Amino acid sequence: MRIGILGTGDVGRALGTAFVTLDHEVKLGAREAVNEKAVAWAKEAGPRASAGTFAEAAKFGELVVLATLGAANESVLTQAGPAHLSGKILIDTTNPLDFSQGMPPRLGLAGSDSGGEQVQRLAPGAKVVKAFNIVGNAHMFRPSFPGGPPDMLICGNDEAAKKAVTDLLVDFGWPSTDLGGIECSRYLEAMCLVWVLYALKTGQWNHAFKLLRK
Repeated sequence: MRIGILGTGDVGRALGTAFVTLDHEVKLGAREAVNEKAVAWAKEAGPRASAGTFAEAAKFGELVVLATLGAANESVLTQAGPAHLSGKILIDTTNPLDFSQGMPPRLGLAGSDSGGEQVQRLAPGAKVVKAFNIVGNAHMFRPSFPGGPPDMLICGNDEAAKKAVTDLLVDFGWPSTDLGGIECSRYLEAMCLVWVLYALKTGQWNHAFKLLRK
């Protein structure tokens, strides 16, 4: 499958490498086609990897991943072109974190709105699924923790898209649970803050959530 990734940061590169490892073709998108991080990543990742602009990555991907800073989502999706995303699954890994008052961050969108809902409004023709936003990039692919694998919680409005992402998560080594519509992003994005607060308190970033069932 062809995967377009919007963003060249740690999350974008980690997921790009994971998709390449699973034999997908990946184009890492940035504001400029000659972005140094994207070009270097593509060279290291091998022949299935390439770099381009946000628009080129969005057009290339049969499935697209949004992996930018949450505050940049509007700008990135505008440059990617909503028409290039229409009809496609768009995995939203982002959190609308506000660092203007230092650490810990706050949610820039909260209450009756969320980053996931904003992404769906900005790309109305896309099938947005929130995933990967409650764990650090080091453990997004084939996580290994004592006590078994952690759980990925997802949400979105399109049932078929969520089923496809659930199947993809199996390949990534994640059991997953569907919480409902994209408005559930309000709670998943708050869970990101719980993840950050624990990291700040303990001084380590190697943790994830597990949903216990009886």
